Amino acid sequence: MRLMSNIDELDNATGKSSVKVESDPGYRLRDDFERMRRALIMMVDDEPLTMNVVRTLLEDAGYQRFLLEQDSTRAIEQIKTSQPDVLLLDIMMPEVDGFQILSELRRLEEFAHLPVIVLTSSSSADSKLKALDLGATDFLAKPVDPSELALRVRNTLAAKAYQDQLAYYDGVTGLPNRKLFLDRCEWSIERAMREEFSVALLHIVFDEYQRIRESFGPQAGDQVITELSRRLDSSLRSSDVVGRVHHEVSSVGNLYCLGGSEFSVMLPSIGEGVNASLVGQRILEQVSQPIVIEGTEVLLKPSVGISTFPHDAIDATTLVSLAVSASGQAQASGGGRVQFYSSEMNEASVGRLRLESEMRRALAEQEFFMVYQPKISLDDERIVGAEALVRWKMADGSIVSPADFIPIAEESGLIVPLGSWILEAVCRQIAEWNRQGIRTHVAVNISARQFFESDLVGIIARLVEKYRVDPGQLTLEVTESLMMEDPRLVVDLLHRLKDRGFMISIDDFGTGYSSLSYLKDLPADELKIDRAFIMDVEASHEDRAMVNAIVFMAHELGLRVCAEGVENSAQLKFLRSIECDVCQGFHFSRPVTPEVLWEKLRQARGA
Repeated sequence: MRLMSNIDELDNATGKSSVKVESDPGYRLRDDFERMRRALIMMVDDEPLTMNVVRTLLEDAGYQRFLLEQDSTRAIEQIKTSQPDVLLLDIMMPEVDGFQILSELRRLEEFAHLPVIVLTSSSSADSKLKALDLGATDFLAKPVDPSELALRVRNTLAAKAYQDQLAYYDGVTGLPNRKLFLDRCEWSIERAMREEFSVALLHIVFDEYQRIRESFGPQAGDQVITELSRRLDSSLRSSDVVGRVHHEVSSVGNLYCLGGSEFSVMLPSIGEGVNASLVGQRILEQVSQPIVIEGTEVLLKPSVGISTFPHDAIDATTLVSLAVSASGQAQASGGGRVQFYSSEMNEASVGRLRLESEMRRALAEQEFFMVYQPKISLDDERIVGAEALVRWKMADGSIVSPADFIPIAEESGLIVPLGSWILEAVCRQIAEWNRQGIRTHVAVNISARQFFESDLVGIIARLVEKYRVDPGQLTLEVTESLMMEDPRLVVDLLHRLKDRGFMISIDDFGTGYSSLSYLKDLPADELKIDRAFIMDVEASHEDRAMVNAIVFMAHELGLRVCAEGVENSAQLKFLRSIECDVCQGFHFSRPVTPEVLWEKLRQARGA
């Protein structure tokens, strides 16, 4: 169901668009591997080695998302939870074999047509006929041939995409229809309930659509709806990273056409419900521009209603009803606005938009400043560098917490200009320390948006040249989860940065979902262990085991290891015992001003 035909992005540079008849139907199958490679491929096999081999072969073919299940007794439960696009199923397994799993799947309405490729080392015709009778889609013999595996998976996904297109997608816009929307809504609520995160539902209606359809005819009406769907899709792409806390949940396919001029947007892993207002505002900006029909400029005002789980409702039916009600309130208030179902959410939304506006002003008026947290060598407790952290002091003297403004910067796109400002401030500071005879390394966090939406390589190269800074003094920290966005592009960009002499650090390691197969290809110098593993390392055997494993693996790969969030001597003692290289945290120093860090560096050099 996930393999929808994405709509081409619209160029709104002029603020206007002339609509035209598409040369192909909205439901046309686009056999685009760049979309199919994001399909979720699930494997059920009692042999981990077989699954890892298959996964590696499919990764080499470009696929990115996998779920491996060795325990066949848990297969059905995992399938219900993860909703895979294709299942690779071993037949001969203890306790519950592949035939039983296949039989159970076909009894479940929602998985009656799930593609299942059976993996078998048996040459028995009876086994193959039995699997076919139970609903197997295809066969692959063990050991698998790499080219045959890639071909079978691709063909299976393409066939599934075509079937799904006919059953679950709107014939005019090519978007998922009401049937798929209701299914996905129920599934998202169930998952959010299990994993304890929020879901936001946006219901969008256009006040003037019926009048336009009556005036210009049904064909023009369909063209307008297609144009609006493109603009909505474009607005969601620009907000793709808004508040996501579960990176394995993709935003692709979260826009639905419910018929007429009604659309819904589901944000199934949003950090806070109020974040949905930022998406709503971007929708207003994108779709409120005029559309030209037969030489006539028309304007449709969207009304956006928002309801949230679990704040407003705990079941899909009520959540949908409340979002529709909120959009009705927005229409009754004149349209062209975003309306939460709950009044307190509206107030919070206004506050978030106000803070975003204040951030724009703060960037222009230079209200941001940098502090630096020392990084300490565990061998001799000397300062070996620092991490640069941004702070915001408003004109009235009040300090805005990074926990408040960094998420909004990410969500609004302001993180791109803010990130450029940070990089320049750090390069300028390194140059100043160099002039004062103190040479050190400084680490700077690079956000996903900054990584993908700016000429990062060019920007940093120009800055080090401008301030005559040695690139080796600058460490660029990227999060492990960034690998999920576009692994091949990430690896390529990191290699380009590394080739220019910059140091690379993988931040928050252990919390993301990247494949270890990519780690060996990364031109990294350092792994940073997330503070979540350090804070309980004294009491948690699991955390100690995890940290120990990360340090061992990193050293085997020739990487330095830095532990974040070290706050006491017991944590420090453990990290020393496993030969961790570097740490940072309140046990040694809070983030300090450049002047204080310079003095610490001067004293350390003279010691």
